[in-house]
Amino acid sequence: MPRLALIVLLWLGFLACQPPASLREAAPGLRVSLTYPQYFRFRGKPTLLLGGSVEDNLFQLDSLIPHLDRLQAAGGNYVRNTMSSRDPGNRWPFFRQADGLYDLRRMDSAYWARFEGFLAATHARDIVVQLEVWATFDFYREPWQENPFNPANNINYDSARSGLSTRVPSHPTRTENPFFRSVPLLDRPNATLLRYQQAFVDTLLAHSLRYDHVLYCMDNETSVTAAWGRFWATYIQKKAAEAGKNALCTEMWDPWDLNHVFHRETFDHPETYAFVDISQNNHNTGQAHWDQGMAQIERLRRQGQLRPLTNVKVYGNDGGRHQTTEDAIQAYIRNVFFGAASTRFHRPTSGQGLNDTAWQVIRSLRTLTDSLPFFEMLPRQDLLSERAENEAYCRAREGKAYVVYFPAGGEVRLKAPAAQRLRWLEVLTGQWQEGKLRPPQDTIFLQAPGPGHWIAWIEI
Repeated sequence: MPRLALIVLLWLGFLACQPPASLREAAPGLRVSLTYPQYFRFRGKPTLLLGGSVEDNLFQLDSLIPHLDRLQAAGGNYVRNTMSSRDPGNRWPFFRQADGLYDLRRMDSAYWARFEGFLAATHARDIVVQLEVWATFDFYREPWQENPFNPANNINYDSARSGLSTRVPSHPTRTENPFFRSVPLLDRPNATLLRYQQAFVDTLLAHSLRYDHVLYCMDNETSVTAAWGRFWATYIQKKAAEAGKNALCTEMWDPWDLNHVFHRETFDHPETYAFVDISQNNHNTGQAHWDQGMAQIERLRRQGQLRPLTNVKVYGNDGGRHQTTEDAIQAYIRNVFFGAASTRFHRPTSGQGLNDTAWQVIRSLRTLTDSLPFFEMLPRQDLLSERAENEAYCRAREGKAYVVYFPAGGEVRLKAPAAQRLRWLEVLTGQWQEGKLRPPQDTIFLQAPGPGHWIAWIEI
């Protein structure tokens, strides 16, 4: 048989052995959707992740269960969890001796019991966890003074052997802690340190790989070499594969500008990073926030690498360090409208957490999106006219359904022939009211019923 014919027959045989796409889409666990690759698939269907929580290291929270119940009651299904121990009263992952020093060969049972309980509780409520493996800020300044990896705090190595200083007073953006330069992909790997780093990650995976609702982010706002994140992402994926599981990974970079070359390490490497966290875009406001989010989706689409974009941190809280409450609400809703796979209110005081405002925004968006052919809809600003900057944002399945978000009241025209019904959702109250359609019918005049956050839903 000619070689080409044999190759064709083998390929056809391979295809015949593959389950149909519908069955692969319905496979259990957390995956990237085959039908809608901009979104995740969870519990066998495409899923929009909406979240908000009061802490980053949620597994350390004493009042965890009521907090998760509150999120679930709003329709929320997404939390962030850094493996951080820098808040007062937090446990560290390693065993602490009576003399106050840690033994990195042994794990702290209470720390890992908390983590296991957190995973079990979120799993039971169908709440997806975006887990940050290395809590960057725990390895600098005051937290480093308490960290078990600090040579002054353990019995396993000293500064000379580990290459680590007992003091790292600089900000993490200076990347002056060699803790993040231990991996074999770099010129001078540190086998002594890497042994204990691996032990931490292995213990984490021993818990997390038992569940199917975890996303893995390597770091928090990192500025270190890309080799560090790539090493750990690949390691986690291989450990998952060995266990017959799946692990979706990303990295979170520090620069606020998504066009910064750092971000290309996640955008341009789908073989390593199955999704891209764009939380730093939420430092932008108004039209710039929308434009940057849309630009990243188009970048991935043009490259043939379309995949989920996550926003595990939406900043903004009056009196906080970053942006205002109004900025936070707008960014959260725009993320949904431009097509991000997830959005979550950052913890106070830099975000809304899960306060009453956050709860109602989540509830309103879940009610709306569950009522729409949401995943079939696309951002369609071209259907709007007589629009001022940041006045209105449209998402539509043309000829079937349209939604238009007004961040601060306003009025625009929408091209939507044969519209039959208009309803208005006041986001911050969750209240609906019927609207009136004014002729001409091919172009609808939309005027928000008042100031504030309104969403128009037009059915055909």
